[in-house]
Amino acid sequence: MGISTRPDRPGFEHYLPGHGILMALPVYAWPFLTGRMQHRGRLRGTHYGKLTAREAALAEKILAEIAARGPLSSDDFEHDGRARSPWGTGGTLVKRVLEKLFAHGRLLISARKNFRRTYDLPERVLPPAVLAQPPRAEREVGAWAVRAKLRQRRLALLKRDELRAAEDFAQAVVVDGLDLPPLQCLREDAALLCEIQTRKSKIENEATERPARLLAPLDPLIYDRRITRALWDFDYTWEVYTPPAKRVRGYYALPLLAGTEIVGHVDPLADRAKKKLRVVSRRVRRGFRSAPLVAELASFLDLRA
Repeated sequence: MGISTRPDRPGFEHYLPGHGILMALPVYAWPFLTGRMQHRGRLRGTHYGKLTAREAALAEKILAEIAARGPLSSDDFEHDGRARSPWGTGGTLVKRVLEKLFAHGRLLISARKNFRRTYDLPERVLPPAVLAQPPRAEREVGAWAVRAKLRQRRLALLKRDELRAAEDFAQAVVVDGLDLPPLQCLREDAALLCEIQTRKSKIENEATERPARLLAPLDPLIYDRRITRALWDFDYTWEVYTPPAKRVRGYYALPLLAGTEIVGHVDPLADRAKKKLRVVSRRVRRGFRSAPLVAELASFLDLRA
């Protein structure tokens, strides 16, 4: 069976070195990751480390099946082996081996179907010229990972080793009254931050004249709870994994950004049976409107508000 590659694919999913965060990366990131992938494959005693003899035997069968049949998910393999997940829960051995092969760079995620990963061989996901590049030196990898972090979050707290890696391109940002070490940004972003500061009063005046924006729970703007709390006095937690009785805002509460302020949250719930997007909880500062955004989200999900 002939299986074509995806030469138009702009990127792929993998872990940001040093952070364990699964994220979308541009294709040119591949050589910055392969050294860490190879290292994982040699580690013993970790969930994503060296394959055991039992896992290695199953891995060869999985790779052969994918090579012959094309992209497959864990549901496409018949095997009754069981294994523990990184969180200590039960799971299938097939899923664990697929995750290890992915962590080692021997498989890549080619698609997702109903939230389930579909895996394929790297040569059918990325161009040959990309795969042929040798691993970058660890010093280059460290600098690249910090640059990616700053490019994504724009303002971030960096650890000591990250500061050393970023000394050629990072800029310290001191915010008056902030009970945190100096934040860091890319030097090319410093001018933009200064411009925003000079326009801050105008932005604040305009903020009440337009709807706020809904932020996803893992939006880079609020990814670091310490920064979110210090900058906006907004203590936000993504409460999907919080027991219901301990939730403050709700299962999937979305913060609202208006201008330069976070002004509240909306916790929506998709009722697929009734084709309606319900609001479970809502707390929005007076003078700001969330209804238009809820309606926009409902339309995107093909639901009624």
